[in-house]
Amino acid sequence: MVSERLKNIPASGTVAISNKVSRLKAEGQDIISFSMGEPDFTTPANIVDACIGSLNNGFTHYTPSPGIPELRRAVAETALAENKIPCRGANVLITPTKQAIFMACLAYLDPGDEVILPDPAWVSYEACIRLAGAVPVFIPTKFEEEFIVDPALIEAAVTPKTRMIIINSPSNPTGCVLPESVLRQIASIAVRYDLLVLSDEIYEKVIYDGEHISIASFPDMFDRTITVSGLSKTYAMTGWRIGWAIASEECISNLNKLQSHSISCCVSFAQQASVEALKGRQDDRCRFVREFKQRRDLAIDLITEMKGLDVNSPQGAFYLFPRYEPDIKSAVLATRLLEQAHVAVTPGSAFGPAGEGFFRISYATSEEQIRVGFERIKKFLADL
Repeated sequence: MVSERLKNIPASGTVAISNKVSRLKAEGQDIISFSMGEPDFTTPANIVDACIGSLNNGFTHYTPSPGIPELRRAVAETALAENKIPCRGANVLITPTKQAIFMACLAYLDPGDEVILPDPAWVSYEACIRLAGAVPVFIPTKFEEEFIVDPALIEAAVTPKTRMIIINSPSNPTGCVLPESVLRQIASIAVRYDLLVLSDEIYEKVIYDGEHISIASFPDMFDRTITVSGLSKTYAMTGWRIGWAIASEECISNLNKLQSHSISCCVSFAQQASVEALKGRQDDRCRFVREFKQRRDLAIDLITEMKGLDVNSPQGAFYLFPRYEPDIKSAVLATRLLEQAHVAVTPGSAFGPAGEGFFRISYATSEEQIRVGFERIKKFLADL
């Protein structure tokens, strides 16, 4: 009796792998997991203390649906100061980042609408598009071009049915950072054809090379852009489920209509702690990025020693997306790697058609785990 809209939506590839890893570990197997995009760090103590203080003060009830005013202001002030997005508190909706993407698709896509999506892309974009009844139009990117999307291909894909362009920089799964020149061309296309842009910037602070630029900061783009981001990756707060959407007041009102009928509001005491995350000391945040960079460099060094793999050095996020030589589907490769070598990776096919022939490794784990896991991968590939 399941609905038609759900029948053709696969489960999240990353979550499916994670669930299998949890089951195998519970059975006592020694599994090294590179599958989940989750920092292994503990949430900084000042944020945890702020949460405990909020609980002790009895801040445990409903909040306004769009979020507590002090957190909305803190997000707006940060976005204006660091990303040059011309916003204020009224332009912010506090919501889990994935929820923001899901609601943006429900709010602005009708059945038959088309959404331009660089490929490979994070696993849930396609699902959100299809659940809204719309159609993803994949724009393939190339390993040789570091997976940076070609704006000319975006423009060539625009039809009268096109409604939205989704961009993600730094990218999951490739780690590429879109340069300003490419972003400006995408902005020009959006203005010329009157399109919305959904810009997922959840990894905006996890960047090693280049500069993060928000497309909403460009002229004529704020009112046609929904910028989503959050605290999960930057502050090791994946379980707190606090993120946001930044957009015009009209757009925020539309998104909040959905929020008020779904999750109502984000967790009250997590919101107060999130103010501390944005306004408090930032030394842990900076340390996380330094350690991610060290892990990236180690992972690149180790993977270049493996025959049959090629990889780009990611500019941001915490993923490698290596291309492999064996003639085998990525889902089969990932399954055999887990079952035979006890290493969990995510098959490239989970990220779109252009992801076939690749797999994703998350290096958001310890250097020891990286060394041991990569040695297992090396042996597996040699045997294969």
